[in-house]
Amino acid sequence: MLGPVVIADGYVVGNWKRSLAKTGVQVNFIRLSTGELVARATAEKNNPRADVIWGAPGDGFAAAKEAGILEPYRPPTWDRLATELKDREAYYTAVAKNTLVFMSNAKLLKEKGLKPPASWNDLLAPQYKNMLQMADARTSGTAVTRIFSILEVNGRDENKAFDYMKKLRPNVQLYTKSGGGGTLPVGLGQAGAGIFFIVDALDTKAKGYEVTISFPKEGIGTAAEGIALIKGAKNPALGKKLIDWASSPAMQGQFAKYKINFVPAHPDVPLEPGLAAVLKDAKLFPIDADYAGANRKRIVDRWIAEVLNP
Repeated sequence: MLGPVVIADGYVVGNWKRSLAKTGVQVNFIRLSTGELVARATAEKNNPRADVIWGAPGDGFAAAKEAGILEPYRPPTWDRLATELKDREAYYTAVAKNTLVFMSNAKLLKEKGLKPPASWNDLLAPQYKNMLQMADARTSGTAVTRIFSILEVNGRDENKAFDYMKKLRPNVQLYTKSGGGGTLPVGLGQAGAGIFFIVDALDTKAKGYEVTISFPKEGIGTAAEGIALIKGAKNPALGKKLIDWASSPAMQGQFAKYKINFVPAHPDVPLEPGLAAVLKDAKLFPIDADYAGANRKRIVDRWIAEVLNP
């Protein structure tokens, strides 16, 4: 029996239990946001209670690698994956890509005479004052991906990036604990817009909420959603079996089947047509997990000091 799988993405829990049964592995899930996940696994470093980390963005895995809590492992599909979808030393492997998007309440856009935001600067508009929700970088991997997206579009000029985030702060009514925490308020019109991963945004739209998905012309980040074996795991053989399955076309083919809007990491798995249509004209770039992982704590600490609690 496999011990608890520390997980940052609830889509795994909800949709793949049937196929997990085919692996013969009994999985116990613990749902945590990325920051909490890395902190917990680090605290349990000398006596790990989990065997596998699954679902955090690449920067979270890079931070976990830096903390010395991961064990290198190459699943059978390793050689088929693009370089940006795996750690060069095999400490983690991506099972999917997940992109950030802007999501707005369609009714509020109309009432305020606004078009869906198509630039990062559009979110600075005074009409959005105290109307945005997005995730808190202290706990959420979504938030860290957002911050590193802002760094990238500013050429990694940290002062320019932080100047932008400071200007954005008066428009943010709430920083939520989880990455998808603001999707329902935007759907209900309690907030006007926010920045979320596409899986959460399109799930909100699929539930019937009148929301609009858009992308900034400057570009926005895509994170590698990974899986990794925890160092000192009590069930390493079963953990590897789970990683092999998660890295396979058989698992990643279920994204389309269950309308989970991830981009499969394995090149043999086709992109679901509806998701392909949404992403068609978007300018996307991968977040450099090594750069983000190496600078994550320092950048988040600066965000807390200068943006969250100036």
